[in-house]
Amino acid sequence: MSQDANAKTRAGHALDAANFFLADVRDGLGPYLAIYLLTEQKWDEASIGVVMSVATIAGILAQTPAGALVDATRAKRLVMAAAAVIVTVASLLLPVMSGFWPVTMSQSIAHAAGVIFPPAIAAVSLGVVGHRAFTARIGRNESFNHAGNAVAALIAGAAAYALGPSAVFYLMAVMAAGSLASVLLIPERAIDHDLARGLQARQQGADDQAGKQPSGLGVLLTCRPLLIFAICVALFHLANAAMLPLVGQKLALQDKNLGTSLMSACIAAAQVVMVPMAMLVGRKADRWGHKRFFLAALAILPLRAVLYTLSDNKAWLVGVQLLDGVGAGIFGAIMPVIVADLMRNTGRFNVAQGAVITAQSIGAALSTALAGLVVVQAGYSAAFLALGAIAAVGLVVCWLWLPETRDTVAAADRNRQTSPSPSAIAAE
Repeated sequence: MSQDANAKTRAGHALDAANFFLADVRDGLGPYLAIYLLTEQKWDEASIGVVMSVATIAGILAQTPAGALVDATRAKRLVMAAAAVIVTVASLLLPVMSGFWPVTMSQSIAHAAGVIFPPAIAAVSLGVVGHRAFTARIGRNESFNHAGNAVAALIAGAAAYALGPSAVFYLMAVMAAGSLASVLLIPERAIDHDLARGLQARQQGADDQAGKQPSGLGVLLTCRPLLIFAICVALFHLANAAMLPLVGQKLALQDKNLGTSLMSACIAAAQVVMVPMAMLVGRKADRWGHKRFFLAALAILPLRAVLYTLSDNKAWLVGVQLLDGVGAGIFGAIMPVIVADLMRNTGRFNVAQGAVITAQSIGAALSTALAGLVVVQAGYSAAFLALGAIAAVGLVVCWLWLPETRDTVAAADRNRQTSPSPSAIAAE
């Protein structure tokens, strides 16, 4: 085995480990924040929603610049390592703070740092394996990510039951240490930084200049399918982001002592389902179609919203959460693949990822605030149904206007020599 091949093999194993450990780091406290503030700090649902929304807005402001940074830098591993440290420290400070503004500031910092992980992991993956193996690699990334989330949730649930909700903070510290080691074990020589930003591989001859220079940033506004996809992603997260925190709050109100443990059960149940879903995307999406998988992810949300309103039984709520594993498992694996389809040979893959994740974050920020207000005014069932209706709108938009992006890749390859820009894609 050549040195380059050996480096790529090592990079693949290190990516597996990095995705596993970053699962509990890249989203900070996530839904545990709502449980902690509700049960330990005695905050009301509306205040919790506002804090989570403000933190998400901080992520929105940082997201597209984070994508641009990933495109530009060749120190992708160090950027991820620094972000992991910042997220962990900001979250570990939470138990010593109780005021609205200190909590808001710490979570805003954590969210702003955490947005670096999705584009950076996808960029390194593309830089290691290339376009042809990218769908399979992303499916594998998401499988390890969900496995890490499931393991962390199970440990958090057991630890919270024995030690209280604050146990999740110490688990995050352990996972952060693992993520730092894993990221730094990715061999630098295995990453093709041109390929990682969506240009041609560096080993292609100097004679082939098509796709060697980045397109202008205007491609983010002129690629119509990218704009439609961003709208669909925003609607997906406007519907999805608040569902799990709402379920966690319902469970916590029924039994304060078991609130965090039951939340962990919800997360673990979904994550276990996400693993085979991500694997399915990795293995079949290039054959079955990328749009079809995204449609399936959207279609799950209205069904899930309705089912949540049928019963407050703990086992029922945890069981319905399995559907989150189907929808989110598909979405996490197919999103970077669709962006890579649309941005192939533009050199703007990670900026485009940042823009799409910005749309995602806007939806998530509005979701928690909207859901919190609806709960206060009309109750939990009304909030779930409102979120389900939003998802139905996203499903219609995707069905009618988003093209099958898998088909654009072959067209981009055919036109590569004569047109280094994504005009053929944008014109669809």
